[in-house]
Amino acid sequence: MIAYALLLTFPMAMAFAAANDLFTMKIPNKISLALIAAFVLAAVYIRLPLEDALVHAGVGVAALVAGFVMFSLRLLGGGDAKLMAAGALWMGPDHAVLFIAYLTIFGGLLSALILFYRKYIPVTADAVPGWAARLHVQGTGIPYGIAIAASGLLMYPSTAFYQALHM
Repeated sequence: MIAYALLLTFPMAMAFAAANDLFTMKIPNKISLALIAAFVLAAVYIRLPLEDALVHAGVGVAALVAGFVMFSLRLLGGGDAKLMAAGALWMGPDHAVLFIAYLTIFGGLLSALILFYRKYIPVTADAVPGWAARLHVQGTGIPYGIAIAASGLLMYPSTAFYQALHM
């Protein structure tokens, strides 16, 4: 029972973060904190060696630093940076590079899709929900949490956590 709860925490948190980012353009800190706490519980549950857990933490910290650099350059939102770091924590050194590569690909596709939407799909305030109208406004951000979540969900089944918890 505990294994299934831990197994589902990562994908549910990522899906919730993506939906929240799409609808509100915000990713609450609670989601990233829940992912970090679940990582600790999952690491203890699967008996991940302390050295490996520390390497995972180092990968997460490196992603957080990179995310905050991108945030300071206005390339990424603060919630996106924290979610990316929490995802990288779960990926660890074996999957972090591919996680970031997929994140970049999905982010580019998402950005192109939203730019296409803004330029070629006419939107009237009455015809679409508020979140869709906000996405249409030039100069607003891209809900990059969607790309982060997509990358995490794609990579998650290959992680040690999924393999150990999936029985």
